[in-house]
Amino acid sequence: MYDELLANVAILVLSGFVGFAVISKVPNTLHTPLMSGTNAIHGIVVLGALVLLGRIEHPSLALQLILFVALVFGTLNVIGGFIVTDRMLGMFKSKKPVPAREGAEASTPAKTHGQTR
Repeated sequence: MYDELLANVAILVLSGFVGFAVISKVPNTLHTPLMSGTNAIHGIVVLGALVLLGRIEHPSLALQLILFVALVFGTLNVIGGFIVTDRMLGMFKSKKPVPAREGAEASTPAKTHGQTR
């Protein structure tokens, strides 16, 4: 059991290093589409956790807790990813100048010409 756990942890650590190496080589212009694809993958992970949570017969409390934590973190990752992607896409929108209102001079306070209140 511990050999399998150690192998899985080693795969997790190595995949983290490989992921970092791959992502660091991506040009800045491709980060937004890459994040959108990653959000879709995390959505699949959340669905997989839900399926596993529903299909396991008589799961132990530890297994339920691990699946629940994975589900919560996956959901937070999906939501946060879409928020960040939306903000990044908002940076590329052109800002239109606000047209001046008619009668803008009328809304300015009148000059007092030396009068005090």
